[in-house]
Amino acid sequence: MSKAIAGFSKLNKQQKIGWLTEHYTADPETAALDLSQWQHPDVQVQKIIDGFTENAVSNYTLPYSIAPNFLINGKLYAVPMVIEESSVVAAASSAAKFWLDRGGFHAEVVGTVKLGQVHFRWQGAPEKLRSLFPDLQQRLIADCADLTVNMQKRGGGIRSIDLLDFTAQEPFYYQIRVSFETCDSMGANFINSVLERFADTLELFVTEMPGLSDAERDVEIIMAILSNYTPECVVRAWAETPIASFDELARIQGMDGAALAERFAVAVRIATIDPYRATTHNKGIFNGIDAVVMATGNDFRAVEACAHTYASRDGLYRSLSRCRVENGIFRFELELPLALGTVGGLTALHPLARRSLEILGHPSSRDLMCIVAAVGLAQNFAAVRSLITTGIQQGHMKMHLTNILNHLGASEEEAAAAQYFFQHQTVSFSAVRSFLDNSRSSAEGVQTSL
Repeated sequence: MSKAIAGFSKLNKQQKIGWLTEHYTADPETAALDLSQWQHPDVQVQKIIDGFTENAVSNYTLPYSIAPNFLINGKLYAVPMVIEESSVVAAASSAAKFWLDRGGFHAEVVGTVKLGQVHFRWQGAPEKLRSLFPDLQQRLIADCADLTVNMQKRGGGIRSIDLLDFTAQEPFYYQIRVSFETCDSMGANFINSVLERFADTLELFVTEMPGLSDAERDVEIIMAILSNYTPECVVRAWAETPIASFDELARIQGMDGAALAERFAVAVRIATIDPYRATTHNKGIFNGIDAVVMATGNDFRAVEACAHTYASRDGLYRSLSRCRVENGIFRFELELPLALGTVGGLTALHPLARRSLEILGHPSSRDLMCIVAAVGLAQNFAAVRSLITTGIQQGHMKMHLTNILNHLGASEEEAAAAQYFFQHQTVSFSAVRSFLDNSRSSAEGVQTSL
């Protein structure tokens, strides 16, 4: 059934759907209907969505949820979250409500520097290249002035240009590393445009420079591209409260607030020691972070790649969050790099991304960094709190109950009965299926007797 094709991108959407369903699905008519029914009713909006990527044939829908009651730096937020995992928004909302009466979350931006690189090979002596570099720096800045002028007017632009020598690791390999400030834009297109101009200037510079040998005039540009690792574009979020705040929660577990706070701190320290635990621990943080990043039209893949590298910066993959209990005060904090934008890209094009930023009060990129970090901290707090008390499955599976009922085709009456029954029962797929089977058998028995 499967078949190769030339010129697929030149087909219109209906032709793409027709070819795809004919050659890659068992029921082309039903499959075509499935793909077609998710189109946006507004033709212009759908045209914008189709323009986001190549070969679009449909829209893939994820829930757009709101986590209310986030008090961050004294301001109350209702936070948009886009995620399919059932318990995430409930956990974030629960943590936000817990901290709402305890001073909320605090966050500060440590730095906003982003990085790009020009990778090249040059066969001259390293000391000669170093001696030429001051002149090259001036030329690089001058030659890209037309690209940087508008960013400079907004307070951004190029911050530094450095020459790095990697010839000990790779013959003749050097790098020009550039630091940028991109203000409220994520800045990927700006950075890459500047770097590619730098590459052109570098080639021209060595060609025109007097006193160089033929070998020294030969520079090979390998690539010019931004780096998604931005260890100087960092935000820190924290929350703190007297350990007595945990007393009510702790009593359910037969302990006091001090014991529960210390157990929480130990759980976080374990994620600092053990990379197996740290991976799952940080994944929980990104349940919250990714959901807000997606809702605001930012790049969650770049954010994750950067933060995971940051978590490994000392050679061992560690927790991004920290916790300490001192002098009767519980303090929980998170530090990670977050390169985000609130202008340009999908933030301007995607209708719901624009709406998300409106709901958040039209934040600057620095404000958005604080919001996203606070949500990540809240998500982490909720997950660790569950792990050290009731266990993660209790809350997760109860939230997952609706998905199981839908999968098993439960009616509204059956779903309501199941929701009531599983209030105090362990939720599992087999348990829900057994409940529905028994309910249906009982109903059939009653019907038969009538």
